[in-house]
Amino acid sequence: MARPRRIVLVRHGESEGNADDTVYEREPDHALRLTDAGLRQAEATGERLRAMFGNEKVSVYVSPYRRTHETFRAFGLDPEQVRIREEPRLREQDWGNWQDRDDVKLQKAYRDAYGHFFYRFAQGESGADVYDRVGAFLESLYRSFEAPDHPPNVLLVTHGLTMRLFCMRWFHWSVADFESLSNPGNAETRTLLLGADGRYSLDRPFQRWRAPEPYGITG
Repeated sequence: MARPRRIVLVRHGESEGNADDTVYEREPDHALRLTDAGLRQAEATGERLRAMFGNEKVSVYVSPYRRTHETFRAFGLDPEQVRIREEPRLREQDWGNWQDRDDVKLQKAYRDAYGHFFYRFAQGESGADVYDRVGAFLESLYRSFEAPDHPPNVLLVTHGLTMRLFCMRWFHWSVADFESLSNPGNAETRTLLLGADGRYSLDRPFQRWRAPEPYGITG
């Protein structure tokens, strides 16, 4: 099994929805573009990624949303060095279709009270639903490592919640741990590094906004 030395997770750059949440009433979530600021964020992250990967091959998985595709293009990676696949299981949490701003504001308040992992949006998904599809993607990713020529780098261009849930699934974090963590900023990265002991570690933690409150002993 040719396990990669690095698995890099990247959140998309600032989108139109990040800058103005009324846009969800007029445009589908998947169709939102990067703002000018988001494009600059992605370009800056691309400089760091190019320095990190050097001349090494990279296996890339991109969420099917426009803003993640635009983020990946802004990285400016050498097309001869990358193998890219669109991966729907890395998409954003579904919040429903056309979104009424006042309804979403109310549901966010319900979610904050109920818990981000378990609360399911009326026409969308819960964090637990996203966790399940991220788990299914991980099974596919593990199988890809069986190829003897698998690249030494994996790059996932995705969304903040999906990044947290990927790490939760990979490192077997508890629901309480997940609930205590904040999303990364736009165009921020987290990298899983393969150590000499054969285990992966996270290059830097997610910001924690409160202490975990578990129901029982875990870990």
